[in-house]
Amino acid sequence: MRDLLVNPASLSRQLNNWRGPDGEPAYRRLSEALKLLILDGRLSLNARLPGERRLAETLGVSRITVSAALDRLRAEGFVVSRTGSGSVTALPASAASRPVRLDGPMQGDDTPGVIDMATASMPADEQVHAAYARALEALPAHLPGRGYEPVGIEALRRVVADRYAAEGLATSPDQIVVTAGALGALAILLRAVTRPGDRVVVEHPGYPHALDALMQAGLDLTPVAMTPQGWDMDGMLAAIARVRPRLIYLIGAHQNPTGHVLSAEDEAALAMAAARVGALLVLDDTLRELWFDRPPPPPVDHGPHVVRLGSTSKPYWGGLRVGWLRAHPDVIDVVIRRRPSLDLGVPVMEQLAAAVLLSGDPAPLAARRRTIARQEAHLRARLAEALPDWTTRRPEGGLSLWVELPRADSTRLALAAPDHGVRIAPGVRFGINGAYERFLRLPFSRHEADLDRAVEGLAAAWRTLDRRAPRMTTKRVDVEPVI
Repeated sequence: MRDLLVNPASLSRQLNNWRGPDGEPAYRRLSEALKLLILDGRLSLNARLPGERRLAETLGVSRITVSAALDRLRAEGFVVSRTGSGSVTALPASAASRPVRLDGPMQGDDTPGVIDMATASMPADEQVHAAYARALEALPAHLPGRGYEPVGIEALRRVVADRYAAEGLATSPDQIVVTAGALGALAILLRAVTRPGDRVVVEHPGYPHALDALMQAGLDLTPVAMTPQGWDMDGMLAAIARVRPRLIYLIGAHQNPTGHVLSAEDEAALAMAAARVGALLVLDDTLRELWFDRPPPPPVDHGPHVVRLGSTSKPYWGGLRVGWLRAHPDVIDVVIRRRPSLDLGVPVMEQLAAAVLLSGDPAPLAARRRTIARQEAHLRARLAEALPDWTTRRPEGGLSLWVELPRADSTRLALAAPDHGVRIAPGVRFGINGAYERFLRLPFSRHEADLDRAVEGLAAAWRTLDRRAPRMTTKRVDVEPVI
């Protein structure tokens, strides 16, 4: 496999405000910024960095600065030199056996003494354990079969279809394809209905892995910035009319990372706009079940051009990688025909467990909603006490707060936080081309004691930044919506 070549201009945009305050050696700041790009996945592993001279010219620094920064990264194992390939990104050998991305380590796999506030997911409860036990009992009936289920087992597809129907959206099992999580559903859909160069309209900020999937498919993204109140509908509708995209992707129920919910009226307006330009509207419902005071608007049949994605990972357990795609039969047919190039189906055992959960007692999920609502209030209160200049708002549901900092320092904070016992994902991870440096996503999916420790660590890390740099202006710099 050939190494990926990192574009110098693109790397410069991702590095964004890497220089930081005066007084700290430039090579050290540059090496730390590059390390963060590698750790949080914005720079792929085995990616070939630009040559020292080219990188120095792009960043406007001396070649000596670039050389010293790369030497430091080589010493720490984040860059290796290969004959004929120059400097290539890597992970230290000691870290290669475990996830180290700032937005990716699973709960239960934290670095000792470090609270993972980069992952928004909940641990499994007794209901998940019981579902696997029942699935094991049901498994023998499926063993005489081939085990390959390119559309999913009938029992699970029927349960998912029945859940849509119960909310008012008539659905047959033939309109459901079971996938490896909602992200797997998106990947299969992109393979089936898009081609490199197709235009896509997306909300901004957005879910990092979905944005990555869209970009890695070679699609041309048009981000439309959200407002503090939610989606900029004027901007969205104008962008759809102007760009005439092949696909529109958004998380309409408890948007990740902001927690906003799309109104029924706005969803209908987007569906109509998509129909006018011949675009597919993809609504990711992964977080739909995690509401606080009231459920989001029920799903509506807007036409054959609307696709819905769902998953068991957020409401039940991240380790249960079962998702689905609900679409018109014509879309389903294309998806099934293109799927074998990606995978041959989801393990039967996991599908059986998901069917048990989705058709079982709703009381445990209701209890989970109450738990995360309590934890959300706890985290917001602790932040107000310890970091009163950070701005938060209560989301309508989901698993995380979208926090506004008084200055553009989320990347530096992400670098400093592990030294104070916290791992976080900087706001730029949820944006495109370095946007959202003034923001931070903080999940409230952990126990209150962990949240207390995390806030204490963040406050300590923030104070170190205050000592190292003069306070910058708190003037709001709004991200202009794309129109």
